[in-house]
Amino acid sequence: MNTIQQLKSELENEYQITKNFIGLFPDGKNEYAPHEKSMKMMPLATHLVEVFEWPNTILKTSELDFAKGGYKPTVLATKEDLLKKLDADFAAGKQALENANEDDLNPMWTIKNDGHELASWTKYEAIRHSLNQITHHRAQLGVYYRLNNIPLPASYGPSADSQNF
Repeated sequence: MNTIQQLKSELENEYQITKNFIGLFPDGKNEYAPHEKSMKMMPLATHLVEVFEWPNTILKTSELDFAKGGYKPTVLATKEDLLKKLDADFAAGKQALENANEDDLNPMWTIKNDGHELASWTKYEAIRHSLNQITHHRAQLGVYYRLNNIPLPASYGPSADSQNF
């Protein structure tokens, strides 16, 4: 299996798991945050689904500068909005990987803020980082769900809620 196929397979797996989590997003909890320094639940879930598009951005650009690129966070309001955004962003990320070749993973990709370098990786490493971000933010969302008594779906194996003990 080549690297592109591995990345695509992992993206598809993360999509299926995340779709199960987003399918449980609760009504009336958009503004919930477990701590004053925590993101609110809807912005966290929105960010999580947006990460599925990142392979597309990474493969088509050499950098992302938050201050200069016109970046604006997406604002969503409902579970249905989240599911639509997840499907669209997954499709974009998957298509970008399907159109890529191994050499496309070698150039550097950098995140900046007003010209100040925050991080720089090969495009392969940047895509791997984005896949890690999916896992990280989905786990955060799982904590929010647990604190609100929302049963957790299975991730990489059964959860306490997805099987009977």
